[in-house]
Amino acid sequence: MKALVFPGQGSQFVGMGKVLYDSRKEIKDLMDFSNEILGFDILKIMFEGTDEDLKKTKVTQPAIFIHSVAAVKAIDGTGAQMVAGHSLGEFSALVANGVLSFEDGLKLVSERALAMQEACDINPSSMAAILGLDDAKVEEICASIGGVVVPANYNCPGQLVISGET
Repeated sequence: MKALVFPGQGSQFVGMGKVLYDSRKEIKDLMDFSNEILGFDILKIMFEGTDEDLKKTKVTQPAIFIHSVAAVKAIDGTGAQMVAGHSLGEFSALVANGVLSFEDGLKLVSERALAMQEACDINPSSMAAILGLDDAKVEEICASIGGVVVPANYNCPGQLVISGET
């Protein structure tokens, strides 16, 4: 059985999607439609922007979504019988499975990203993945820090994401 699993925030990189964009007209058209839906040139940021520009939640989330859906289009789904997504990736999975249209999915992702960006602007914070430490040790370290730093996502054994005040 084949499955497609879509990534969440943090998998972005400058240049993402450019090879897909240049590969086929239907993918180019889909990606160009993204600019129209969003009302700004996200492709310029994806293809030529800086890491700092691409790291902004309001850009990152739509960019990853666009890239994920374009990748599925490029491989024509490879006969996958199921889809799944991590966090933001759930929206890409819904589009890949035909539950949401690309346009509706991108609008939802954009609204989600704007709300999260607004929360970040109001209360500056950060997240970091901690690799290779026992969950209990990370929890102990977080509890010993002044201010707010807490475990946020228990991704898998040996990978715990923390979040808190900058």
